[in-house]
Amino acid sequence: MEPRAFQDYYPENVAHCFGCGRLNEHGHQIKTFWDGDETVTRFRPEAWHTAIPGYVYGGLLASLIDCHSTGTAAAAMFRFEGRAMDSEPAFRFVTASLHVDYLKPTPLDGPLEIRGRVKEIKGRKVVVESTIYAEGVPTVRGEVVAVQMPESFLDA
Repeated sequence: MEPRAFQDYYPENVAHCFGCGRLNEHGHQIKTFWDGDETVTRFRPEAWHTAIPGYVYGGLLASLIDCHSTGTAAAAMFRFEGRAMDSEPAFRFVTASLHVDYLKPTPLDGPLEIRGRVKEIKGRKVVVESTIYAEGVPTVRGEVVAVQMPESFLDA
C-alpha cells in the first residue's frame, strides 16, 4: 500500500489550494512525503509553465516552494506532537512570509524535486527551508514562515 501524501490528509473544507489542494482540478496538486528528516515532492512542469523557451516560469517555482513548505509545516507539527496525520484537530498552515532566491534558470524539460527541512517550530509557527532541484542541481531555494491556520478558516 502506497503511503498517503501530506496533502491527502487536509480536511475537505481547506483542500482547494491551487498549489497543493487535492480538490482543485486545475491546480498543481503536489504530493509531499517524508524522506528521513527531509520532505520531498516531485513535480513535472508542463509546456505552459514556461517563462522563456526551455525554462520554468518563476511564479510556478515560488508556488512550489510555498506549498511544499506549508505541507512540510503541517507534517512537522504532527510529528513534533507525536500524533498521526489523521488525528484531530487537523493542522493546516498558511504562509506568513515567503522568500525565494533563484539560483539559476530551471529547465522545463524534466522532473523537479523539491526538498524541505524544518528550521524551527515555535508555538503556531514553523519555519521551513525548501530547495528545488533539476537533475540534481539546486536552482531555487526558499524559506517560508508558516503559521497555523486560524480556526475561523477551518470553520468556513
